[in-house]
Parts: sequence; structure tokens; C-alpha cells
Amino acid sequence: MGDVSADNITIEMLKEAHETVRCSPLDVINTPIIRWCQTTLPLNTSSNIHIKLENMQRTGSFKIRGVANQFAKRLKGGHFVTMSAGNYGKSFAYASCTMYKSFIEKKPVGMDAKSIASGLAPPFAGSLPYELCQKYVENIVLVTDEEIKSAVSTLYKAGLVVEPSGTAAFAAIMNEKIPDINGKNVVVILSGGNIGKDELSNFPD
Repeated sequence: MGDVSADNITIEMLKEAHETVRCSPLDVINTPIIRWCQTTLPLNTSSNIHIKLENMQRTGSFKIRGVANQFAKRLKGGHFVTMSAGNYGKSFAYASCTMYKSFIEKKPVGMDAKSIASGLAPPFAGSLPYELCQKYVENIVLVTDEEIKSAVSTLYKAGLVVEPSGTAAFAAIMNEKIPDINGKNVVVILSGGNIGKDELSNFPD
């Protein structure tokens, strides 16, 4: 796929990736965006909050999108290796099984994936993601474990099962850690829903 840096990523590349994912045989779901007011619980904010439900994605998180794009660009005879045991690893395994089944059946096919895998915790920051953040991210805010637990519980009460790592942005909104958003349209991505019943029992009611 060649070397990629923050400086040579263009809108055209993003559009191409979008189309690749849309047409992928992995059957990536176009997950919905809904207004928070459509749910059952009020949220103490003056912003117009929308939530992107990637926890409803085929493998339970947004990572299948990146995997679909990577698999589509694999050079003939090339190989992939992953070290992830989290959401990327789950998506990678799903894609690998799907590609194998597609090869056997000689046509693109999809497969259901079921897992109680929790959030992804990478052992280090990759050089390209770091470079992209340096170039495009204005600021980073931190949320505590307790704030994340509260966000998981709030979303669960609203009928949304979201893993802890998938609620970080929502936790930041709940705890008013994002400046200058009053009266603005804000999209919060709930990036994954891979959480088991046993883990959910550890969160406050």
C-alpha cells in the first residue's frame, strides 16, 4: 500500500476509502446517526447532540471500516499480520474468515460475528496516527474511569449498550469538558459495543 504520511492524505483519498468501504464484501453497516433527544433520558447540555451508533456495527465497533479498506488494497501475494486482541483484532478475524469463505464459494459473502471482546488498548501510539493527530487535532481532553463508567450507565439506561472505550467522547460531553459548543450541532461517535453481561454488572445503576 506504500508509505502514508499526514502530509499526503487528501480528501480524494478519504472519498476513495469511503467508496471502498461502502462496496466491501464485508458488508459494513451504514450505522445511523440520531439526535440525543430521541432517546429516553435528558442530557444536561445546551448543545444539539447527535450520536453515531458504531456500536451497532457488524463487529461491534468502527474498526471494520479500516480493515475493509486495508483488505481491498492488499497487493497480490501480500499478507497481513495483526497484534490486536481488541476490536481491531476482532474485525481482522471477521474479515479473514469472510475472505476465506468468499474464496471457497468463489463469490463475496458476509458472516455474522459474535464476541464479548471489550475495548482496544494499544501498547503504543502508532507513528502515522500520532502524525495525523499533530496535524489535524486541535486539542485532547481526558476523562476519568469514573466518568466513563457513568457514561456507560447513562447510555445503557437510554437503551444503548456501549463498551467503556466507546463512550469516552460521550463522557467528555456529559462532564462539560468540550469548550465552546453551546448551541452548536455536535456529533458524538459511540465507537463500539463489545461488552459482556459480566462486565456491565460492574457499572453503577
